[in-house]
Parts: sequence; C-alpha cells; structure tokens
Amino acid sequence: MRTSWKIAAITLFALSLLLGGFFGDRLLALDKEAREQLHLFTELLTVAQEAYGGEVTYRDLVVSSIDGMVRTLDPHTSFLTADAYSGMRDRQQSSFYGLGILVGMRNGQLTVITPIDGTPAWRLGIRAGDVIAAIEDEPTEMMNINEAVRRLKGPKGTEVRITIVRPGLEEPFDLTVVRDEIPQNTVRYAYMLTPTVGYMAISDFNRGTGVEVEETLAELEEQGMESLLLDLRGNGGGLLDQAIAVVELFVPKGSKIVETRGRTRESFQEYAAHDGNQLSELPLVVLVGENTASAAEILAGAIQDHDIGLIVGNPTWGKGLVQTVYTLSYGAGLALTTAKYYTPSGRLIQRDYSSWFDYATHSNGTQVGVDDEDLGEDEGVAVQAFLTDLGREVYGGGGITPDVKVESAEVSSFAQFLLSRNALFDFAVEWANDHPIEDEDWEPPAELLNRFSAWLAENELATDEEIAAGLEDVETQDFVRRRIHAEIFNSAFGLESRHQVLAQGDPQIQEALSLFGQATELLAKRQRLEDEEERAETDDGRRAAVGVGN
Repeated sequence: MRTSWKIAAITLFALSLLLGGFFGDRLLALDKEAREQLHLFTELLTVAQEAYGGEVTYRDLVVSSIDGMVRTLDPHTSFLTADAYSGMRDRQQSSFYGLGILVGMRNGQLTVITPIDGTPAWRLGIRAGDVIAAIEDEPTEMMNINEAVRRLKGPKGTEVRITIVRPGLEEPFDLTVVRDEIPQNTVRYAYMLTPTVGYMAISDFNRGTGVEVEETLAELEEQGMESLLLDLRGNGGGLLDQAIAVVELFVPKGSKIVETRGRTRESFQEYAAHDGNQLSELPLVVLVGENTASAAEILAGAIQDHDIGLIVGNPTWGKGLVQTVYTLSYGAGLALTTAKYYTPSGRLIQRDYSSWFDYATHSNGTQVGVDDEDLGEDEGVAVQAFLTDLGREVYGGGGITPDVKVESAEVSSFAQFLLSRNALFDFAVEWANDHPIEDEDWEPPAELLNRFSAWLAENELATDEEIAAGLEDVETQDFVRRRIHAEIFNSAFGLESRHQVLAQGDPQIQEALSLFGQATELLAKRQRLEDEEERAETDDGRRAAVGVGN
C-alpha cells in the first residue's frame, strides 16, 4: 500500500522533531509544496499542544503521528521507542544478565514457571510455583510482566533482593540473588522421542541459533538419532542470517535458500548455501503451525522446495516482509519494510494484508500467487503454482502449506477454564511439594484425578456438579491427567521433562512419527536426482574433454 506524499512529508518532519534533527538536512531539500504542508503540520502541533483540553506534550503528539503513519504502510513496519528498541536488541542477543528463571503472571501474581539449570536462581533453590511478591521491597502485584522482568535484569555481578511466597510455607522469605550471564537458548527442547528419532524445537532465531542447532544435532546423533523431527510451531522468526545458517545444514551446497525483492536495487538479494549436505542422509519431518512466521517460514520453505524433508501441521502465518532496522536518535529505532521474501522456487511467503482485520485474525489464509513484484502493490491474482526440485506443486502468497495437514488437539471448554485459572499448574505444585519424586519413570497414581476434583471444590473454583460434568468425557480426563503429570515433572525435573510428557499426547507430534516412511522415500528420490545431476555433469565434462582433445 502506498502512502501519499503528504503523509511522507509529515513523517519526515515528525521524525525530525522527535529524533533531534536526524532528517534536518534532508528537510531543507524539500520542494515548496512539501515545506508548506510541513508548516501546516507544525501549526497543528502548536495548536494541539497549547489549546487541547488535557495535558499533552509535543513528544506525545509526534509519537502518535508516527504510529499513525506506519500503520498506513503494512502490518510489520513499526516505530520503536527507546525501551522497545532496547528490548528487541536484547532478544536478538544470545545471552543477558539476570537470575535465570522463567516467570509469568498466574492469578495476578508474578510466578516462577521454572528455574533454568545452572543459573543463580537454580543454585539458590528457587522452585516452580514460587511467587515473587516483591523486588527490592517493592510489591510486584501492580507491576506488569515487562516491568518486573526489567527490574530482575541488571549488570553482571550486581545483587537483587526478592521476596518469595512459597506454597506450603506460612511466611514469605527474602533471597539476595547475584545476577549472572543467562544464555537465551533458542533450541528450546532437544531429546530422543524414540530410540532412533530425535526431536528438536527451535523457538526463534537469535545470534547464537546456528551454532546452537549444529551442536544439538551432533549431540542427538551421539545418542543414536537416525531421523529428525524439527518443530517450528510457535517460532515467529528472528535473524535472517541465523535461519540461513540452519538451512545450510540440510540443503545441498550452492542451493538457493531465499530471495528478496523490493523497489530499490539493493533490495534484490539472493542467498545460497555456502556449505551443504552435512545432514543429507537424515530423514526429516518439520512441524509448522499458524504461528510459524518469517525466518522460520524461510527455513520450512527451503526444505520443502528442495524436497529435503516433509512439512507437517497447519499452514504457516505468511509473514514475508523484510524489515530493515534503522537506528535513530535518542535510542529509538525504525523497523521499515524494504523488500519481500521469496522461496527458492519463486513463491512469495507474504500473505495478503489488504484487510488488516483478516490478516490479524488469520481469516484470509487462502494462498494467492502474486505476480507484481513492486513492494507497494499487493494485488491478488489467480492462484499460481510453483515446482519443487522434484516437480511437486507448491503455491505462493500465503505462507507455507504443509505436505501433510494435521490439526492440533482440541481442548474442551472445561479444560480451557482450568487452564485460565491456572488450576492444573497450582495443583501440580502443591502435589509436588507434598509428594517429592526422583524417578522420571513415575506415573500418576489412580487417585490423582479424584484428588484434583476435591482440590477444585476445596478452593471453590467450581461446584461438585460442574466438576463432575466437566470431567465426564474421557478426552478431558486424559488431558487433565497428562497436564498435571507434566507440571509435576516441570517442578521436579524441569521444562524438557514437562515437554516430553506433553509430547505423548500431542496429535501432531504423534502423527509426525508415523510419517518418517514418507520422509525416507522423499529423501531417496532427492538422492537419485542428485546422482543423476552428478552423472550428467560428469558426462558433459567428458564430452568437453574429448572435443578439446580433437
């Protein structure tokens, strides 16, 4: 979508006000009409600031103007305040300094989800379910999660005092934690699903992802991995170079990974694998979902287009806009869309966003081929097919469509109620405190469900009749039992043990395990194609040599 020249001119002026003259020299070069419109905007700012019926600052007005401008461009261009820009850069780093805990709001309380092994919090014995009631004597009940996390982070070696309320203890207690470097692992889980199938989930792509994935794969191979299930569900993307580093582990050397196209000459870029074939004999299944986006879609698209592995799950988000981040004055930033991503076969990843409501709610998931390569045009045309290396048809303009669609599990209304009240987590924490377990072969006892029903009634979360009706069907019983089992394991052994329990009831993971036969067949066809290409190159070389000799 194109923004008018008036909006563009106003934006330059607004940014110059906010960013200390960042565009000042460029403003002098604007034509007379543009300067007149900028003068109109300055009058608007002055009148609004001086005569508005409430308190308002120039900064408030300018930032609002900028926010309004970027919303006219596309869903992913964004102005970043100093705090937002700093947070984005922190997320892209491979480590930060803090306590080493995953926290979340549970019933309005800042609650420890799990401590990270080897970190200061872990060494001090902080547990899942602990409530951080205060940070440096300031109550956390009025803090949002971002403010609380900001207060817990700090320079390496500095101290922070927190007040802990622990289930089972009558009185809160204080702990002084020395901040240390905390790795931000993007390989969230990695373990052997079966004696021969390795599982790896990548949460996003930061500066350490490429090395982290390579090291994790080597560890899984040492444990006997002969096939890999790569989980990209929920992966919203991240750094392009790190996604490319992961793709290079799977595709043949020299293979195209992704292409960018935009309006300027610099926006046309093609990225190919410098290395390749490191894992060419590893049958691969990739799990994707509607929250798989951006760099994760580049990874899935390259694997699908080159017929390296089988894509399974739900269609991905369809976020194929390239953001170039510009550092501005006063610590601010601008993430500006400058190009679009295309997979190796030439299909556009970006989904149509002419209706922002449909785009945000994922209501327009139908794939559309887009011929217009102008960054500013998003006119949908007839569905356009593209071909993978083996000649399979794939389609562009709507994310990555799986080779095999598998729906995620449906959760009953009563189970959703229990999750919304954190009942399963809270009950599991209490159970783990009262019944410590040390063996990962532990299974929930038969009376667990009855005890949970009684706990719900004791805590007045539901009536006996509501509990009986809610737990009537077998699927809900299985869900509740498995989730409590998982949360108990989280409390005792950590997040990865929790995930292994949940994986046993995950229909997409279980279906993926049954598809490695197809993945092996696809890999064999891919290998035959490479052999044929190699023989053709050899024959061409021999013919050329004979011709030269004559």
